[in-house]
Amino acid sequence: MTPTAHNAAKKGEIAKTVLMPGDPLRAKLIAETYLEDVKCFNSVRNMLGYTGTYKGKEVSVMGSGMGMPSLGLYTYELYHFYDVDTIIRIGSAGALQDDMELGDLVIAMGACTDSNYAAQFQLPGTFAPIASYPVMQAAIEAAQAQNVLVDVGNVITSDVFYNANPNYNDAWRRMGVLCAEMEVAALYLNAAQAHKQALAMMTVSDHIYKDTHLSADERRSTFGQMIGVALETAIKL
Repeated sequence: MTPTAHNAAKKGEIAKTVLMPGDPLRAKLIAETYLEDVKCFNSVRNMLGYTGTYKGKEVSVMGSGMGMPSLGLYTYELYHFYDVDTIIRIGSAGALQDDMELGDLVIAMGACTDSNYAAQFQLPGTFAPIASYPVMQAAIEAAQAQNVLVDVGNVITSDVFYNANPNYNDAWRRMGVLCAEMEVAALYLNAAQAHKQALAMMTVSDHIYKDTHLSADERRSTFGQMIGVALETAIKL
C-alpha cells in the first residue's frame, strides 16, 4: 500500500533531496539527461517522478504542477509521508526590475504572496515565508563555482496568472520584489510547518515591463544552467 492516493512511490523510493520543476515532462527530461540508474516512482495523474544518482548521490526529481494548491499538495506529501528533507523548486518567473535580463537566475530569499494559503495555519499575524539558509548558501556557492550570476531577494507568489488588475505588479516592483511566479510561498510555508528545508530558484523567462520573452531554444539553454546549479546544490546537502 502506498502512503498517498497521488503518489505511487513506496517508502524508500524517493531521495532525501527532491528537485521540483512545475512541468512533469521537464522532470522526465532532467532525469533522463542528468541522472544515472534512473527509476520512475510515480506516474499518477502524469505527475512524473524519478529517482537516480548524480555524481554518486541519490537525487529525485518530480513535477509539481502549476500554482500553490498543486505544489502545496505534493510537497506536503513528500515532507510528511516520504521523509524528504529538502525540496528545491526549479522553475521560471517574470522579472519586475529594470536591471534584470532574460535568462537571469533568481534565488528566492523570501516570498510575498496574495494567496490565502497561510490561513490554514491560524497564525496570529503575517508569516514571512523564507528559504532555508543552508540550502540557499549552498546554491549561491554552486552558482559562483559555475560562474553563474544570480539575483537573490524577494519574489511575489501570486494565485493569478491573468490578472484583471493591469497595475497589479507595480506595487511589488516599487518594493524591490525581483520577479513574479506562482509556487514559492507554498513551498516555504510547507517546509516551515514540517521543519524541513526548501529553496526556490527560477530562470527569468519573461520580463513583465520590457515585454520580452525567451524563445524555446533559449529556454533550453538557460534552464540547463539552472538545473546544473540545482544539482550541484543537492550534492552539497
